Amino acid sequence: MSSETKTDSFAAMFEQESARAVPKRRTLRVGDRLEAVVVKVGRDTVFVELDGKQQAFLDANELRGPDGTLTVSEGDRVSAHVVEVDDEEGVVRLGRSLGKGGSVAALEQAKAAGLALEGKVTGVNKGGLEVDFSGTRAFCPISQADDHFMEDPSVLIGQTLRFLVSEVRDGGKNVVVSRRALLQREASESAERVMSAIVPGAVLKGKVTAVRDFGAFVDLGGVEGLLPRSEIGFDRSVAVAEALKPGDAVEVLVREVKEVEPTRRGAPTRKITLSLKALMADPWAELDLAEGRVVLGKVTRVTEFGRFVRIAAGVEGLLHVSELGSKVKADEGDELTVVVKKIDRDTKKISLVPAPDGAAVGSTVTSQAPVVGAVVRGAVERHETYGIFLQVEGTKGRAGRGLVPNAELGVPRGTELRKAFPVGMVVAAKVLETGDGKLRLSIKGALDAEERAQFEVARGRQLVPSSLGTFADLLKAKKL
Repeated sequence: MSSETKTDSFAAMFEQESARAVPKRRTLRVGDRLEAVVVKVGRDTVFVELDGKQQAFLDANELRGPDGTLTVSEGDRVSAHVVEVDDEEGVVRLGRSLGKGGSVAALEQAKAAGLALEGKVTGVNKGGLEVDFSGTRAFCPISQADDHFMEDPSVLIGQTLRFLVSEVRDGGKNVVVSRRALLQREASESAERVMSAIVPGAVLKGKVTAVRDFGAFVDLGGVEGLLPRSEIGFDRSVAVAEALKPGDAVEVLVREVKEVEPTRRGAPTRKITLSLKALMADPWAELDLAEGRVVLGKVTRVTEFGRFVRIAAGVEGLLHVSELGSKVKADEGDELTVVVKKIDRDTKKISLVPAPDGAAVGSTVTSQAPVVGAVVRGAVERHETYGIFLQVEGTKGRAGRGLVPNAELGVPRGTELRKAFPVGMVVAAKVLETGDGKLRLSIKGALDAEERAQFEVARGRQLVPSSLGTFADLLKAKKL
């Protein structure tokens, strides 16, 4: 396509897009900063409307992101400066920069209007960058070369970049520019556009920028939000660093947007809380588990009040400290066979107890508590001032752990219990009481029961003749 044809085509497009504008137009001057609404997006040009009365256009390249895609669509508002006004043709061109400007007048105009200029980095010295603006030399301090610290600024040599003009002195002999100020301004403008979409309940795409023990930071397009550890997934035992890595692309739900007071200069004034878990299927929804079920689990956390045990993906139960005996090893990472004692699906809480010896995973067990009157055997677990605790053989946990009060020990008062009943010693005891998690036992009762049994056996032997005699003796006794 010839340049003439291209110009005619552009003029026709602009005239077509301007047809809806109100005839009365606002007087515009180069350098004016405006807010405009995008009305049409072309391949190379973006048309905008100014206050509903006049239209203008921007070069599409000024509205592209780092990946080359346009960052605006019809209906979006953009901020730009007037860089050209053609009253005869009725054409107004807007821009984020004045393009290449080499004259001192252009530099002063760009400084006054806050417009960016394109310059080529030609060298690096101890203080910063040497920049050429079509024949006019300028200096960019090293602290203004980027929006973050640069290890090796020489990588910018030969690149054509955009700068804001900070100072023009001595008739243009001393020109100072800043790239950092421009990048920060553009980031701020981008953040304002992005913030309009960041509302509670919105589902957005982002990129992980940093990982910490307490969570991960996610860039939502110039605005950063926090993904707390508790919102990464249902499985709380998984470390943040195992679940996410810097650079990972994620889709998150906005939990909360809260205005906060900045704790330091330059700190964000909005706290954005994100969630991955909210977009995942709830493992409780299809959890096939019933009370009494024997399951294999893994200890994920050790606390003063018990052990949290993962029994399914994203599902944990609590093995209370009262269920832990001397024979139950339950350190972090240990595998345990446990029984579901109680499950509350409304509060998503599960109480666990150790499985009895020999219980198969997947089977169902009933209460382990012995019945009243039965004589059981148990190992001494611990001593207290009021008695000793036994763990009944064949049981684990609180349901099979019973108290033998001092009065039921069957030993004289003042006996040193630790010597008479050392930890681990197995004794017989009679069940006196059960229920409500209480098991009361009596060693004295077991001894009484044993003595009674021995007495009954002995008495039975006395009642039975030692010999029935011969058949002749029987006949003789009959005749008598």
